[in-house]
Amino acid sequence: MVSIAVNEGRNNVAMLGIGAYRPKRIVSNADVCEVLDSTPEWIFERTGIRNRRWISGDETLRSMSAAAGERAITNSGIDRTKISALILATSSWLKLTPHGAPSVAFDLGMNGIPAFDLTSGCGGFGYALGVAADLIRAGSAEYVLVIGAETMTVGLDPTDRGTAMIFGDGAGAVVVGPSDVNGISPTVWGSDGESAEAISQDVNFFDYMDRAERLQGTDPEVEPVGRMALRMEGPRVFRWAAVTLPRALSTALEVSGVAKEDIEVFVPHQANARINELMKKNLGLADDIPMANDIENTGNTSAASIPLAMEEMLVTGKAKGGQLALLLGFGAGLSYAGQVVTLPPKPIEPSF
Repeated sequence: MVSIAVNEGRNNVAMLGIGAYRPKRIVSNADVCEVLDSTPEWIFERTGIRNRRWISGDETLRSMSAAAGERAITNSGIDRTKISALILATSSWLKLTPHGAPSVAFDLGMNGIPAFDLTSGCGGFGYALGVAADLIRAGSAEYVLVIGAETMTVGLDPTDRGTAMIFGDGAGAVVVGPSDVNGISPTVWGSDGESAEAISQDVNFFDYMDRAERLQGTDPEVEPVGRMALRMEGPRVFRWAAVTLPRALSTALEVSGVAKEDIEVFVPHQANARINELMKKNLGLADDIPMANDIENTGNTSAASIPLAMEEMLVTGKAKGGQLALLLGFGAGLSYAGQVVTLPPKPIEPSF
């Protein structure tokens, strides 16, 4: 029998560098309330958000992804010619074809490498980090650039109290590669398709195009097209999170082989500051363990949330490179992904 070759990988992997891009435009709660029926105080009390970043001018998902990726490469000290794959975690690339990652790889001077999009909502970065680590462990790649990037405001209804005050735009990236000591635990992940519609696009592409065509024909029964928008059933998502996330966090610790007492930093998805405080308390993490709170001035940036939050903590000194951190992303799907990691070094080129 003919013997088929097998790749030889590296068991120990880690995040070697981090980069981020934050849009220039800062949008306050007061700005949001010019359209939304709410108050700045009400928004902050229920979400922990004071400001968020929205794209403006020539900023796009593509340009933000390339900028974050460039900084991650620079901060890692890895020659870009050694990066053998790029994963773009996003739910807001505006085209199904072509997908975004090849264009971003081209912009970064890495045209020709395998590059693909990964769509898993707010859990996207955790999914992509797990895939990248396993690609290296399997010998399918030496170094992988993982980018989480979103332009959530492109699909927002500014009058929707369930979403308009929550979301922002941004991009974060990490270079993942071999390490002397393992710095990324096995990924704990899952999804709940039964409840998936709790976070959803309000109309599919074909229905949207059909409505537009009928409107052009002046069909009197057709409502104005408007834009496709994200809708969220907040109470339903909260109930799912209350049951699922504590179990996911406990399992992530269990499979990592790391004791809860050894965790030095908690970096949950920046969906809601109040939910994050509750998770930290229910998990029994010590009060003095730093927890990411990038949501206060960045908002919920979906797949970009965790790398942006890590970068903010490293730049401001709330966390240090090499510390043990517990990550958990969760959202659309309804899906989640968590890992125990060692934080990458403090970025030489920060995003702010």
